[in-house]
Amino acid sequence: MRVFRTLQCLLILLVSLSAAFSDELSREGSTADDDLGVHGFAQSGDVRIHYVTKGEGPLVVMIHGFPDYWYTWRKQMPALAENFKVVAIDQRGYNESGQPEGIDNYSMEKLVGDVRAVVQHFKQDKAIIVGHDWGGMVAWSFAMAHPEMTEKLIILNLPHPNGLLRELANNPEQQKNSAYARYFQTPEAASQMTAETLSLWVRDESARVKYIQAFRRSSFEGMLNYYKANYPREPYPAPNSTGPKIQCSVLMFHGLKDKALLPGALNDTWLWIDKDLTLVTVPEADHFIQQDAADFVTRTMVNWLNSEPQK
Repeated sequence: MRVFRTLQCLLILLVSLSAAFSDELSREGSTADDDLGVHGFAQSGDVRIHYVTKGEGPLVVMIHGFPDYWYTWRKQMPALAENFKVVAIDQRGYNESGQPEGIDNYSMEKLVGDVRAVVQHFKQDKAIIVGHDWGGMVAWSFAMAHPEMTEKLIILNLPHPNGLLRELANNPEQQKNSAYARYFQTPEAASQMTAETLSLWVRDESARVKYIQAFRRSSFEGMLNYYKANYPREPYPAPNSTGPKIQCSVLMFHGLKDKALLPGALNDTWLWIDKDLTLVTVPEADHFIQQDAADFVTRTMVNWLNSEPQK
């Protein structure tokens, strides 16, 4: 009887593993929502990074912020894919990417390493890097750490780190509006989050359903570890060095209704870039500008990428 039960358990285990393996194989080559692209995974150390890719041409890596996932780029991907190989990733901790435990696993060095792994996964020497919110911070950091791998840089609603740190140190309004980040650094914050509340900002009802599903697959602790590992803590220090300057052309978008990241931090951005800077502000857009002003952002992005590079 014991032998029979053991064999039965082994059979169930084998069936489960087979189903999981079969699902993984089909997932690697399946088509994403609304034909946005093909799913796949890149390996970054011991963490798998999920992505959706579409198109052929120069590589464009798109990095989402908080709380978000690869689907945030749904309005931009089809147009970009006409001339580029677009790769929209889930950052670690989110949706279908790996969700390691521990604050140290969400350091900026690790996040930059994930982007580097994605570029190498596609056997490219460099890429156009696009980032929003925390994805923007990762994009800035990647360009500073790996100028040789950064063809161009597109940033959405995330000022240069020096500008943000300066405002946190000197601007009481920015300090007040960053209270959410200080709360996210507390131990109990993740236990107060739900997939439903994290999705309240999504205006499209059908998209919100997908967001809720994605956030249920995500690690809330992992999401908040971005803040615990990388966001400045009080008392906020003023930046004491400029750091390495960006060596490529930069396009920045900023929705002026963003209350989390005030536009004063945009001042002096040009001091930290050695190439041309195109700054586009959108008065009626909020923090998620790639969705609030989707058509305008897409059109501007495509035109800028297809224009002749500055010498």
